[in-house]
Amino acid sequence: MPPKKSVQLSGVVVAQTAVSSIDPDEGVLMYRGYDIADLAEHSSYEEVTYLLLHGELPAADELDRFREALAQRELPPHVEQLVDRSAAAALPMDMLRTAVSALAFTDPDRDANDREAETRKAARLIAAAPTVVGRYHRRRQGLEPVDPDPSLSYAENFLTMLHGESPSEQQVRAFDVAMILHAEHEMNASTFTARVIAGTGADMHAAIVGGIAALSGPLHGGANEAAMKLFQRFGSAEATPGEVHAMLERKEKLYGFGHPLYRAYDPRAIILKRISHEFSEDAGEPNWYAITEAAERTVFEEKGLYPNVDLYSASVYTYLGVPTDLFTPLFGASRIAGQAAHVLEQHADNKLIRPSAEYIGPERRSFPVRAS
Repeated sequence: MPPKKSVQLSGVVVAQTAVSSIDPDEGVLMYRGYDIADLAEHSSYEEVTYLLLHGELPAADELDRFREALAQRELPPHVEQLVDRSAAAALPMDMLRTAVSALAFTDPDRDANDREAETRKAARLIAAAPTVVGRYHRRRQGLEPVDPDPSLSYAENFLTMLHGESPSEQQVRAFDVAMILHAEHEMNASTFTARVIAGTGADMHAAIVGGIAALSGPLHGGANEAAMKLFQRFGSAEATPGEVHAMLERKEKLYGFGHPLYRAYDPRAIILKRISHEFSEDAGEPNWYAITEAAERTVFEEKGLYPNVDLYSASVYTYLGVPTDLFTPLFGASRIAGQAAHVLEQHADNKLIRPSAEYIGPERRSFPVRAS
């Protein structure tokens, strides 16, 4: 595949991986050899997380034990205090990044760096991240946080902590699928960042903090938030084509379209589009699915670009009652699984990642002699 000119290092292989693979021409994404469509249809986020970290789908007893580990979602007191004291002023991704860093202070394995210890660290981060996001949102609203419930699944627990009430089965399954689809995506910017950090010998917490920081930008994890802000501005499906045409004429960025790799429809967007349509049938106005579909149709007619995962994840999260500025933290919480799998892979056969740069500055110069 020829490199994409708008993306630095496009087409450059920086590592070998068994974690995931992408067929950009056919629009196929696989985790450990399993098609993402099959995982979204038949699996759970907990099971997919185990697959990413351990390389194989778990047996029933292994999954039970892993679910018990992921159900340990309580935050240590110092992290609770951090969230409580900062929620009103902190931006969501700043809070998630800082809380994940602070979780290292009291991690039982903080002084260990063997594979088993690093895997346990990863599981704790995966379990704790939704609690950070849920507690942060409640506190910034002036509400009491909802304690995590170890009897609930990852998806049901988070939606309960966020809203303070039990979600429907449809909502739980939709959120679970969204988490599966965001969990891993080969050598994306944030995963590359995590592997570079891991390549220095840094531990799991350090690598994941760096990955979260890289994911925060609107050209990566922040794209679904940016897309939703556009849809809110468009306001209706009828107004959307005209708004899109105007943006194209002004050469403004349309978030949620095109991808550094895919030449076909992003397979994750196909699944989320279906979920968005199902929610729209009973959700009333604005019809976020219709607005999104109108934008998709117009952009394809004008530019030939397919949507990526961000386009329809925006409307799905909105239908789930997730505030727009929490889209990226949830992306980050989900992607910890994939990043951690890459960190474990990097540590298994570690080499420092040190690319070169092409120097374009001035030739060697003499320092000027100054009068004393």
